[in-house]
Amino acid sequence: MPRTSFAGAHTALVTPFRPNGSVDWAGFEKNIAFQIDQGITGLLPTGTTGESPTLSWEEHDSVIDAVIKAGARRCLVIAGTGSNSTSEAMRGSLHAAESGADALLLVDCYYNGPSTLELRLEYHGAIAAACPDCTVIPYVIPGRSGTALSPEDLAILAREHPNVSAVKEATGDVERMAVTRGLVGDDFDILSGDDGITLQIMLDPRVRAQGVVSVVSNVAPAAVAGMVKAALDGDADRAQEIGLALGPLFEIVTVVAEDERQMPDGSTRMVMDKFRNPLAIKTLMNGLGVPAGPRRPPLGRMTQNGLRIVRDAARTTWENSSWVLEPIADAYGVDVARRIEDDECWQGLAYD
Repeated sequence: MPRTSFAGAHTALVTPFRPNGSVDWAGFEKNIAFQIDQGITGLLPTGTTGESPTLSWEEHDSVIDAVIKAGARRCLVIAGTGSNSTSEAMRGSLHAAESGADALLLVDCYYNGPSTLELRLEYHGAIAAACPDCTVIPYVIPGRSGTALSPEDLAILAREHPNVSAVKEATGDVERMAVTRGLVGDDFDILSGDDGITLQIMLDPRVRAQGVVSVVSNVAPAAVAGMVKAALDGDADRAQEIGLALGPLFEIVTVVAEDERQMPDGSTRMVMDKFRNPLAIKTLMNGLGVPAGPRRPPLGRMTQNGLRIVRDAARTTWENSSWVLEPIADAYGVDVARRIEDDECWQGLAYD
């Protein structure tokens, strides 16, 4: 198969839900159109950001199909089809490949924790062999999966299966990424899975990453795409200028807030709450008027302290670099500045 380049900015799409928990298809269509109109390179449905663990396989297929239909010939589509069961991942991957996805994103098997050898032989390799006409992108994120495909096994995988020509790296380990580049060569795409270190690994000559699978681009696709393009074009100063503007948003992909708990004996203790993606981005989208809706349990809401952190990031971004969020106004018919300051727009987004 001809090699597809995944250099650029790809959005890990939020799956918007209605208050009753069903998929908000009308809102989803608006979000997809916004992304494409703003020049995003690719769209990634049914990843962690899309709450794939709580989607039924029927919903999973329908979400992917909707993105393929909307994005056909206008942007790349990377379908999240990974699972901790090879048979489930195989089923989802075959469907996505047959539907026309450009690539399959396979998260390393979570919970049951296979070794890197087993990941190569019994999971990534098996699906790559079954879908030879579709690019397979391993997704290495040990913080969630508890296991990790090694750079060595990734290199072997790429040699044995030419359709394995990219990796999404969410390890935060730049040294590992440098090793990966040395083993896979230049004809292989390393994509950042962490918004905050995208520029670092794109500009690091040992890594030479080609882009990002971004969470923040759900609200700022043009800015993230512009940052990545500048880096790819060799304009490091411009890339860093845009990255600085996006910095407050990059910092809230995960939010840690210290909150008080009242104990049964009446005393109080402080607890650190870690609100992980996609809770913060969906909270931000709801506040700004972008379709997102609730999260599916076990994800719920933020605390008031967590909400304050998210809202402050939006306020800082608007005050310092309003152009980052301005496209939302035209796309969704909202007054971004008013919504940031209007308490009513943020009501119900946090626990009381």
